Amino acid sequence: MNRVWYLVLLILCYSPVLNGVSTGNFSANSTRPSVVHVGAIFALSSIVGKVAKVAIEAAVKDVNSDPSVLGGSVLNITMQDSNYSGFLGIIEALRFMEKDTVAIIGPQNAVTAHVVSHIANELQTPLLSYSVSDPTLSPLQFPFFIRTTQNDLYQMAAIADMVEYYDWREVIAIYVDDEHGRNGITALGDKLAEKRCKISYKAALNSNPTRDNITNELIQVALTESRIIILHIYAGWGVQFFDVAKSLGMMGTGYVWIATNWLSTLLDINSPLPSDAMDDMQGVLTLRVYMPDTKLKRDFASRWSNLTSANTNPANGPYGLSTYALSAYDTVWLLARSINAFFDQGGKITFSNDSRLTQMQKGNLNLNALSIFDGGNLLLKNILKTNITGLTGQFGFTPERDIIRPAYEIINVIGTGTRRIGYWTNYSGLSVVSPETLYTKPPNRSSSNQKLYNPVWPGQSTQKPRGWVFPNNGRHLRIGVPNRVSYREFIAQVPGTDMFTGYCIDVFTAALNLLPYAVPYKLEPFGDGIKNPSCTDLVRLITTGVYDAAIGDIAIITNRTRMADFTQPYIESGLVVVVPVRSMNSNEWAFLRPFTAPMWAVTAIFFVIIGAVVWILEHRLNDDFRGPPRKQVVTILWFSFSTMFFSHRENTVSTLGRLVLIIWLFVVLIINSSYTASLTSILTVQQLSSPIKGIESLVTSNDPIGYQEGSFSRNYLIDELSIHESRLIPLQTPEDYAKALTDGPHKGGVAAVVDERAYMELFLSTRCQFSIVGQEFTKAGWGFAFPRDSPLAVDMSTAFLKLSENGDLQRIHDKWLMRSACTSQSTKLEVHRLQLKSFWGLFVLCGIACLLALFIYLIQIIRQFSKHCTEELHSSGRSLQSGRLQTFLAFADEKEEEVKSHSKKKQSERAASNRMVGQEDGMDGSSSKSSSTSRLDQN
Repeated sequence: MNRVWYLVLLILCYSPVLNGVSTGNFSANSTRPSVVHVGAIFALSSIVGKVAKVAIEAAVKDVNSDPSVLGGSVLNITMQDSNYSGFLGIIEALRFMEKDTVAIIGPQNAVTAHVVSHIANELQTPLLSYSVSDPTLSPLQFPFFIRTTQNDLYQMAAIADMVEYYDWREVIAIYVDDEHGRNGITALGDKLAEKRCKISYKAALNSNPTRDNITNELIQVALTESRIIILHIYAGWGVQFFDVAKSLGMMGTGYVWIATNWLSTLLDINSPLPSDAMDDMQGVLTLRVYMPDTKLKRDFASRWSNLTSANTNPANGPYGLSTYALSAYDTVWLLARSINAFFDQGGKITFSNDSRLTQMQKGNLNLNALSIFDGGNLLLKNILKTNITGLTGQFGFTPERDIIRPAYEIINVIGTGTRRIGYWTNYSGLSVVSPETLYTKPPNRSSSNQKLYNPVWPGQSTQKPRGWVFPNNGRHLRIGVPNRVSYREFIAQVPGTDMFTGYCIDVFTAALNLLPYAVPYKLEPFGDGIKNPSCTDLVRLITTGVYDAAIGDIAIITNRTRMADFTQPYIESGLVVVVPVRSMNSNEWAFLRPFTAPMWAVTAIFFVIIGAVVWILEHRLNDDFRGPPRKQVVTILWFSFSTMFFSHRENTVSTLGRLVLIIWLFVVLIINSSYTASLTSILTVQQLSSPIKGIESLVTSNDPIGYQEGSFSRNYLIDELSIHESRLIPLQTPEDYAKALTDGPHKGGVAAVVDERAYMELFLSTRCQFSIVGQEFTKAGWGFAFPRDSPLAVDMSTAFLKLSENGDLQRIHDKWLMRSACTSQSTKLEVHRLQLKSFWGLFVLCGIACLLALFIYLIQIIRQFSKHCTEELHSSGRSLQSGRLQTFLAFADEKEEEVKSHSKKKQSERAASNRMVGQEDGMDGSSSKSSSTSRLDQN
């Protein structure tokens, strides 16, 4: 928008108004002016303009009654009536610009604000609007426009949070088609998109619609799907709007009406409304700018009745106090405080001519009447940094130049009045706790912390409306159905008709019957009927709007979920590998098949090892383990292998031997049990064998692989398993499967077929020569696809759960997919032979026990041998160093009882020898004593 174009247009049309007006500049002096001139633009006949006029006059009186506010200057506010006209509002703004006006309070509507803001930028005159909430009035584009009310961005954010809180996804927006309405609804669309919600239909009305205009738009709204209606209009014709809506039956059960703050303003100012008007808007939700209940606010409210009675027609009665009146009052005080700060900083009220306007002056146009306020920038800075405590609470600006701490009350219209059901703050979202309490706690926007009291909805319902219905426009849902060539038990079109039958169709119709509403639909085939269509392509057509939904055997895989919303799976079906199998008959060597060769070898070795270990531990103690070498070898082998049947005759008497034997018998018990179970299965159940054991062996081979044409399995094998495309062979029918598997890779067939389990179970029900090998290597299921955020997907999922709980889903499965021609209960794939890796833990445990027992035994026998050697040394008196190893081996082979008996015998002999030596020494001593005595006598 070109501001010069507006100026030229206005001057050409209204040149008599501006002609002959001179600029009245102040002389430069350091004293404050006696009067400070401020302009104000209202639509005085509007309800907002009426209350704002009263509030501003009261504020001016209060400011001028306190000389300290402006330091002796008088605040003079001149009010002009724009009479609902944007054009006249512009003219009134220009009139103020030709005088010594330092600021303008207003304009009242967004249309005028957009144009006048261009003029304010040029002439540097601040505009302070208490009512324009248009979010597109950006401070970057309009630096001199100051919004002293809440930005509509926050109001639309509150509505979006409400929509998300009640789990709705689509809304209808009805708005006035001007800057106020369009820009507000655009902001709402952005906020809803952040919540994965959207505006499904927009209904625009002109700024002064007739009853017929409203009726026509509401009829179109009634034909749409959503029942959540956001109403962003003007209060002047809001009552008429609800009257029309009620006459069309749109204020009943199922509808949700959320009005922006125009409705709370209407209820506050014109309260009480006539009873028929209140009846028309029962159950409506609306928002009111939150202002804390302070003493200043209560004192002003007590004055309000006297203020309005002196300014209104007695026939109309006094007006109620609204948030706009409080904002207008605080705007005057904010401006007064800012002007005082302006003067304190040495600011002067002076004006200068705009050189660009002077250059444009031609003819009789007097453009010098429009002058630039030299102190405009300084005053603007003071306004933005001034903080006051007013009727609206803490009053100041954020760095983005919005009012600090945006908050709203959420109001529910009930009976003859309203009820507050909660609050919204930009700090913590929806809450039933007042904003002052929330500000004392850390912010919490978690979904669990969002809460509102239960409202009463239109139709006097307390149950939350679903929020949507199928539109009453005669349109049916277009549902795409894959036109299958094979496995027609799942879904098939009846030849010559537009009807479909099959398992998937029965599940769909059974689920529809459980929905609490009727669903008009039409099934449309997708595919040429010659080959199976791609379900991915079918789902993609939902995103382009060709189909409203898709049903059938549609696997829920990752790339499809990126395009549409799916129901919960109604049948599990992952990918499996099917191969031809051959029967394995029993032979004379069948008893060897349970174990692999390494398992047999290690088991046999451990039998021998255990026998040897037990023999070592028992040899010196147990007569059963003694005798000639040949007998001992036989004993070792007999004992070890007889433990297989727990029939060993030899008793173990040593503690270490018993420990080893207990552990070994436990190992033998596990091995016997496993062998018996495996052999029983081999001999009693028909075994089927295949060289392919699962998807792993199939990937590592180079054999061709079959897949169902149109299935996602092809892309999975290529993209996820890196199988070369040349190995993949498309197949159509079950007969193609059987032929390709029978021929095998050497005759032009395939080694295996990879397909979904649901198809393969039906295929195998009559073909016992094939079987599934390995595990299911993907986990998927079938579901129905719907557009993003479709509520029908959620309701259908709930219906599937009900079908599963009451058994209907299983009955439908048995009806279409149960086959009994091939009973495979007594047939199974070849049992895997028991391998060493399944038992290595037991063998390691047993080996550790043997080593530990041998180590302890070795320590014991060394100690015994050392003691024995010491005794031998004492008894013989000669060294035993030579032949020590032979002596040790002889000692180890000797029975422990004999060693102990021999040791005791030698100890006895030594004791007897010592006694004899003592007696001889005693006798020698006595003889010596007698000789000495006789010699003494002789002397």
